[in-house]
Amino acid sequence: MTYLAKPKLHHPSLARNAVGYTRRDYEGKVSTLCAGCGHDAISAAIVQACWQLDIEPHRVAKLSGIGCSSKTPDYFLGASHGFNTVHGRMPSVLTGAYLANRDLLYLGISGDGDSASIGLGQFAHAMRRGVRMVYLVENNGVYGLTKGQFSATADPGSVAKKGATNHDAAIDLAALALQLGASFVARSFSGDKTQLVPLIEAAMRHGGAAFIDVISPCVAFNNHAGSTRSYDHVRAHNEALNRIDFIHLAAEQVVEGSPDVIAVPQSDGSTLRLRKVAADHDPTDRLGAMNALQRRAAAGEIATGLLYVDPTATDWHAAQHTAAQPLNMLDEAALCPGAAALAQINAGLR
Repeated sequence: MTYLAKPKLHHPSLARNAVGYTRRDYEGKVSTLCAGCGHDAISAAIVQACWQLDIEPHRVAKLSGIGCSSKTPDYFLGASHGFNTVHGRMPSVLTGAYLANRDLLYLGISGDGDSASIGLGQFAHAMRRGVRMVYLVENNGVYGLTKGQFSATADPGSVAKKGATNHDAAIDLAALALQLGASFVARSFSGDKTQLVPLIEAAMRHGGAAFIDVISPCVAFNNHAGSTRSYDHVRAHNEALNRIDFIHLAAEQVVEGSPDVIAVPQSDGSTLRLRKVAADHDPTDRLGAMNALQRRAAAGEIATGLLYVDPTATDWHAAQHTAAQPLNMLDEAALCPGAAALAQINAGLR
């Protein structure tokens, strides 16, 4: 079977961003996912966010594991760096790449099977170490490549396409990320581009570990009555806590004097401008965010928006006091300073 390739030629009237790229320049190959798959909407949101942020595609490294979600990096940012790892091992490979070259923007794409089952330990350590990355999980509650069995994120009581009921407790990856120390935690819905695009923009500007759990319905196996990951169910039970109006540099920021507007400065000089929807939610309160998730879940609601952000977040390199210059750019003399330097290090460990 052959698939149509996107034409390389662009219409001359296409709008260009500040670094000279059109939106088409951020696209990838033609998707081979099922028509209507929520994952394709997420790919489109990533394309839109990177174009609006004026990010040069070659400055992005995208990594993934195994699953329908892990195929999607082929469908966006075709001119960026990419690496498809083995099942559940994306976080450790990304950590190694980030250790070698801190100048790239790292985008880890995973699924609920890849991160909540075989890769759960990898997910946990990436969050607690504060690796600067956007860790995005395309969460549909099923194993789509193996015909729709319940995944570890499926809600108890949800019904499979063939009628089976899930009796296992669900792993809430957003709640887990909060507990493990992630400094940016959000949840969104693939069918809500207005919310998802600015969340991805904010995550890419964040200075630490940013996690986004995106409910992404599987149209083949989990989009029926009784599913808590279907388009209809999520639209009916979506409770937005806030909306991000825009993310700009602090020097360009104009904050309204409204109690409904929250301005959160970021470590890179940008400012998140949040408009409250839930008046009782403070996105800078980690414990409050954990409680909000539990309250909404108990009421059968899906809390979306920016759940938590730490304005003072620092990344793993800062915590480890590594060299400012990327390690892959250091010469042999810097990497191997000689016996005298080694003796001094050893003496300091005695």
